[in-house]
Amino acid sequence: MRVDTDDFGRPCRCGREHHIEVKEIIIEEGAVKKLEEAMSDGFLKEYISPLLICDTNTLKATEECMEDIYDRCQVLTLDAEGLHADEHAVEIVENYMEEDIDLILAVGSGTIHDISRYLAYQYKIPFISVPTAASVDGFVSNVAAMTWKGLKKTVPAVAPLAVFADTDIFAHAPRRLTASGVSDLLGKYICLADWKIASLLTGEYICSEIIEMEEKALKTVCSCVKGIASGEPEDCEKLMYALILSGLAMQMVGNSRPASCAEHHLSHLWEMEVVNGPLDALHGEKVSVGTLLVLREYKRLARAIREERCQLKACEEDSALLEKYFGSKGLLEGIQKENDPELLREINPSRLADCLEMIAEMIQELPEEEELFHLMELAGCKKSVYEIGLTDEIVPVSLRLAPYVRRRLSFLRVSRLLDVKGE
Repeated sequence: MRVDTDDFGRPCRCGREHHIEVKEIIIEEGAVKKLEEAMSDGFLKEYISPLLICDTNTLKATEECMEDIYDRCQVLTLDAEGLHADEHAVEIVENYMEEDIDLILAVGSGTIHDISRYLAYQYKIPFISVPTAASVDGFVSNVAAMTWKGLKKTVPAVAPLAVFADTDIFAHAPRRLTASGVSDLLGKYICLADWKIASLLTGEYICSEIIEMEEKALKTVCSCVKGIASGEPEDCEKLMYALILSGLAMQMVGNSRPASCAEHHLSHLWEMEVVNGPLDALHGEKVSVGTLLVLREYKRLARAIREERCQLKACEEDSALLEKYFGSKGLLEGIQKENDPELLREINPSRLADCLEMIAEMIQELPEEEELFHLMELAGCKKSVYEIGLTDEIVPVSLRLAPYVRRRLSFLRVSRLLDVKGE
């Protein structure tokens, strides 16, 4: 399958001309052979000093089928154990890079890609994406999810010049990684609702075509969850296509708004370890748990709105709570900077009051918790806090703190302005 990126870069009915950086996307069996051809006689032959970044797991998965590519590159294999997209990993790569590197090949999944795209941006050199698992939607994103000194940040990066997603590789990835990719996609139910609500309340830019792209990605995955879970190559290709479609949506906007909001904020909070210890859980696994928690909360608020049990209240200060959790980790200054000025000040109270019924209707359109739980169960996704090493006691404070990790308006953040009676 070849994805024609020209279809996404045309002028849009939202009034903007969306820019797509990735030039070629190939999702098929034997895609790495096409990469080899491109490096030998095709559009990549001009790059004479490529650096291939992988980890110990992705090396094992690719060294045989990519032998000729490994032979022509400088190869850096990072230790997969405890690997994160942070300043330590960046330093390791920078110390290893030769001065004449003119191309980076990212051979791996989310972490390898975030490290590679960040360095490609910093050193102004292109990179090529070789996904080894359909585990995240960030392969073609132009931002990187990085952790700097314990603070989770989304930083400017660069999208790949091309993607070579080989079904023979990613369809045989560990089931846990594939389930993580499904989880990342199912989280779009929440983030798209958050985007629509934020636009309704504040006039924030929104694009209906990009919304439709993400909804198409969602429908694609929901239609073949069983086949994905059993490793059917054709269905795994559909998952990879959906993940890349979501990444293109981020490219078109220029940030992660179409693909990440309240459900990801919970994941980022847990990754920062301010309310919990280290977790042995993948990014998508935390996202699926966050998705179900947020969905439950949104459905609760929507019921209260429909039953006229929801009233507006003044925004309560969370200074003491922020100091207690983020201050103990030395992250308070960064969190305060991220949230200054307070996003809720952009919301006119009378506008919020007028929009409550519409917001409840938007939430009504979301799947019921049981329906989404069933989809996740079919795919092998994580569904409860216990499955990722947390407990129920951590849920209330997580829901309260999560909106602060990212300067992005979610309905979870808006709920600080709502008072629910009768509970």
